[in-house]
Amino acid sequence: MPGISRKAAIALAASASFALLTTSCTGQPEAGASDDASKETTVTFWHAWSAPSEVKAVKDLVAGFEKAHPNIHVDVVGNMTDDKMNQALRTGGAKAPDVISSFTTNSVGKFCSSGALVDLNPFFEKSGIDPQKTFPKAMNEYTQFEGNRCAVPLLGDAYGLYYNKTAFKKAGITAPPKTWSEFERVAEKLTIPQGDTYKQLGFMPNYHGWETTTEHYLGQFSPTYFDKDGKSNVAKDPAFEAAFTLQKKLVDALGGYRKLETYRSGLGDEWGPKHPFHTGQVAMQLDGEWRLGMALDAKPKFDIGVAPLPVPDDQADQYGKGYITGTIAGIAATSKKQNAAWELVKYMTTNTDAVVNFSNAIHNVPSTLAALKSPNLKYDPRFKTFLEIAANPDSTTAPASVNGGVYLTTIQEFGYAYESGKATDLKAGLKKTAAQIDTDIAQAK
Repeated sequence: MPGISRKAAIALAASASFALLTTSCTGQPEAGASDDASKETTVTFWHAWSAPSEVKAVKDLVAGFEKAHPNIHVDVVGNMTDDKMNQALRTGGAKAPDVISSFTTNSVGKFCSSGALVDLNPFFEKSGIDPQKTFPKAMNEYTQFEGNRCAVPLLGDAYGLYYNKTAFKKAGITAPPKTWSEFERVAEKLTIPQGDTYKQLGFMPNYHGWETTTEHYLGQFSPTYFDKDGKSNVAKDPAFEAAFTLQKKLVDALGGYRKLETYRSGLGDEWGPKHPFHTGQVAMQLDGEWRLGMALDAKPKFDIGVAPLPVPDDQADQYGKGYITGTIAGIAATSKKQNAAWELVKYMTTNTDAVVNFSNAIHNVPSTLAALKSPNLKYDPRFKTFLEIAANPDSTTAPASVNGGVYLTTIQEFGYAYESGKATDLKAGLKKTAAQIDTDIAQAK
């Protein structure tokens, strides 16, 4: 995972940046793509990584590019927030970036529809690269909006299930659960009450429980968020009702919302060594590939197991899929060096060795099908689970929207109300949620 600040900052960065992008229609892609990429030139690359090891990894990535393209020099600027990037994409100018890399896949719809980033389809065609054969299915989907491929994946995140193998053995559980009904039974078996609280909780199902967001649950149900007319499908696709029902059942089975929230409030935070999975206070955890390194660094007193998340019982044949997201890269519409910028983007995102080396350095999932199979990948054997989830064609992501991730926030807000008992009519709540999503999208256009 690219830096501890990544996940914590995404929601704030995304909500603030959407407002900046609403007036950004700066895109005239054809105007800036006339530069000669074989001539001596310098392109500016803004990225969001900030940890020293990650910054070094980016420098090494760029050094590899400059060695392969000695005439193109890259001015690298790190630790750039989405707000700063979006402001620069709007205004342009000599110091503005030619290439940007963002952690916020939710911004893709806005980037594409506003024209802030150029459509990369012509560049892929010119280079003879087929994105559908190059990138995993979910990553290929989250980097485009309504046919406009204004972004390209630059490493990814895959979500799976971490489990305490020592606790499993004590409870007589021989393998990780593959279906949600199995998961519920295992979570209950692993839960050890202690008065009004828990000595050990099998799983924290609440939507505030670190990575247990609505979209991460929904990823296992393969929902269709929007219909062919772009209207919200939340009240129509049975996947949504099934996912909310499942989560609420888990909440009730494991002690109820209030008891779980009281327990959660006394546990460690997501990024510190006292994360409740690290300490053994929670026996199973829905999380991304970065958790493995963080958990091992915490030196837990148990063996860590990794598996795909369970799937609905009626989708048992799709066990192995998961929710996928990741970092994106794109070319600024204001750039006057788009051909040179494309050479950098192409190298960083499609050169197998470059992708593999970058993945090895920052421990994210590679973002090309070739890199996922590379013998040069270096990883803990358990990390292979995430490589397989990323390559799985049944894995899912949240689609791009014209107003970014607002629709996901709306769904999550209903989730909070439903799990806590403030909302009791699921069907009515989903209809109201869908109507709000449609209203918000209409206002954003």
